[in-house]
Amino acid sequence: MSSKRVLLPQAIESEAVDLLKAADCEVVLSPDTDPATVFPLLKDVQAIILRTGIKITRELLDHADDLDVVSRTGAGLDNVDLESATQKGVIVTSNLGVNTSSVVEHVLSLMLALSKQLLLLDNAVRNQNFSIRYQYLPGELKNKTLGVLGFGRIGSELGRVCQQLFNMRIIAFDPYLASGDKKAYDSWVNFTNKDDLFSQADVVSIHIPLTEETHHSVGTHELSLMKSEAILINTSRGAVVDESALIKALDAKKIAGAGLDVFEKEPVEEDNPLLNLDNVILTPHAAALTKECVVSMAVEAAKCVLDVFNGKEPPNVANREVLKLDRWKHLSKS
Repeated sequence: MSSKRVLLPQAIESEAVDLLKAADCEVVLSPDTDPATVFPLLKDVQAIILRTGIKITRELLDHADDLDVVSRTGAGLDNVDLESATQKGVIVTSNLGVNTSSVVEHVLSLMLALSKQLLLLDNAVRNQNFSIRYQYLPGELKNKTLGVLGFGRIGSELGRVCQQLFNMRIIAFDPYLASGDKKAYDSWVNFTNKDDLFSQADVVSIHIPLTEETHHSVGTHELSLMKSEAILINTSRGAVVDESALIKALDAKKIAGAGLDVFEKEPVEEDNPLLNLDNVILTPHAAALTKECVVSMAVEAAKCVLDVFNGKEPPNVANREVLKLDRWKHLSKS
C-alpha cells in the first residue's frame, strides 16, 4: 500500500490515529468543522473518518477528486450525502453494532432515573425535604410494557435486557424487519402496529434512523396515544420526534416524562423550552460516548479505511452498489 492521506474533520482517539500512522498513512486534522475550513483540505485525500460535527455534502464531495472511502465512527449516516457519494463511487461505511451496549446502558439509565424520580428526590433531599419519601413517587419497571420503535441491534438488545431483568412485556414496531427475523423473537416479543405501540407502552424507546420518511414520525398523534404515566426515550436522532409537539405534551403533563439524548438542533439553544421543564432529562448526544466505546468506534472506523486501502471489502458498507464498479472489483472479502 502506497502512502495514503486520511482527513479527520474532527479529532479521533489516539489509538485509531496510531493505527493509521503505523500503516504509513498521512493524517490530516482539520482545525475545526466549518465546511469552509474542511473544503480545501479535501484535495488529494483518499479517506475521511467522520464523526458528527460536519455533514459531507455534495459540494464537499465534488472537491474530493481522489476520495475512496468515508468511514463513520458511529452507526448513523444522516451527515453523509449518501446519494452523492454513491454517484462518485465512494464507499461509505458505518460502525453498526459497536455502540450497542453503550446506548442500551444509557437508555436504561434514563428509564430508571425517570421511573424512580431520581432528579426530584435528589433535589428534595438537598432542600431538606426528606419527608418526600412518604409521597411514594417512584414507580417500578417490573412487569410494565416496553414499546420499542425500531427493532435492530440496539432496540432488540434493549428489549432482551428489559425482558430478562424486569420481566417487562416487549412490544415492537419495525416495518423494515423481515418476517423471518421477526419469527426469531416470537417467544418474547409482540410485533404490533405503531398506534398500538404508543397506546399500550409504559415506556417508549426510539431506535430508528433519521430519513425523509422518519422525520417527525413521532408527533402530536403518537404522543396523544400515550398513557399519562408513560415516558418517552429518544437516543436515535432528534428530528425523528416533533420537538414542539413533545414540549407541549410534557408541559401539559400529557405524558409523565421524557429522556432525550438527541435534539432537533444541537447544541440545544438557550431559549429551548425543554431546558425549563422538570419532567425531562437531557443529555448531550452522549449515549455512545463512553470512554470505551469512543475508542472502539474510532479504531473500527480506521480499520475500515485500511481495509479499503489494502484491497479488502470493509464491513458495513452502506452503499453496496458501488462495489459493482470496476474500481472496486479487486476488493476481496475480509
